[in-house]
Amino acid sequence: MTGQPRHIPVLLPEVLAGLAVRAGGVYLDGTFGAGGYTRAILDAAADVRVVAVDRDPTALAAGQALVEANAGRLVLAEGEFSALDTIAADAGFPLLDGITLDIGVSSMQLDEAERGFSFRADGPLDMRMGQSGRSAADIVAEADESELADIVFHYGEERRARQVARAIARARAEAPIATTKRLAEIVASVVRAEPGGIHPATRTFQALRIAVNDELGELARALHAAERALKPGGRLAVVTFHSLEDRIVKAFLARRSGRAPAGSRHAPATAADAPTFALVGRQPVAAGDAETRANPRARSAKLRVAERTGAPPRADDGPIMAMAGLPEARRGRR
Repeated sequence: MTGQPRHIPVLLPEVLAGLAVRAGGVYLDGTFGAGGYTRAILDAAADVRVVAVDRDPTALAAGQALVEANAGRLVLAEGEFSALDTIAADAGFPLLDGITLDIGVSSMQLDEAERGFSFRADGPLDMRMGQSGRSAADIVAEADESELADIVFHYGEERRARQVARAIARARAEAPIATTKRLAEIVASVVRAEPGGIHPATRTFQALRIAVNDELGELARALHAAERALKPGGRLAVVTFHSLEDRIVKAFLARRSGRAPAGSRHAPATAADAPTFALVGRQPVAAGDAETRANPRARSAKLRVAERTGAPPRADDGPIMAMAGLPEARRGRR
């Protein structure tokens, strides 16, 4: 037995089915978190081994009991999942039978006020998954108003991004914005709450979290790393939670499977290149009613699964990487 998970990750049966876990296989969980996917993979077949990656030292410390319970079948590695191919090779597994990624912030991080991911409880304005580097407070203090507007508009899809950026600039001129409560109050002063809708600060907090952790860049690089690390027949299963993430996964898999729409500005056709992935099943898979009732976080989840072909990996894809950044053409237009 591997022990009881602290929470059940979304679309768990669908992810396991997508990975097609087999006895003796080697799998990588690129977003270990509380270890829900890792536990399920270890339990799915005999002699399965897992390399689990997380950039959060707190998650890795909590996972040590799981390592001990699985006697050599689980390797926990600190790092960014964009380097998953290197991490797997360093662990002794240059080729993998499957990779799963659950993109975004974990429920554990949201629940810890001191991490600063959520406005539900007051805490320092941090949002760093790896607990190092530039924090959300640093971005709020240092970015000029135009850059703030770009971040909030593109990464948060907030229509009132310019007003939010202006309000932040005014407030920080009077006093530093150091807590989640203070930032949420500033945003709520210019973004109207809709009856029955999300909190006015939700999109701005999402945008800052993505910017702090370079989440979209990490995702785009991880997809390319998965292409390099999977053996022919290996499966990739990616769960996303908002449209920006899903757009990147969808475009990457369309391009790599030869299904990129002709004339797409994000993924122009590359007919000369052999497909490196084949799509598996219908795309995307969404959570059913029972799961969304039990776990509201699953409501926006989308799963995409693809199988690695025998074609050699390609070079990193410029159009896919461009989707992860702030579009220069949008600067100053809101």
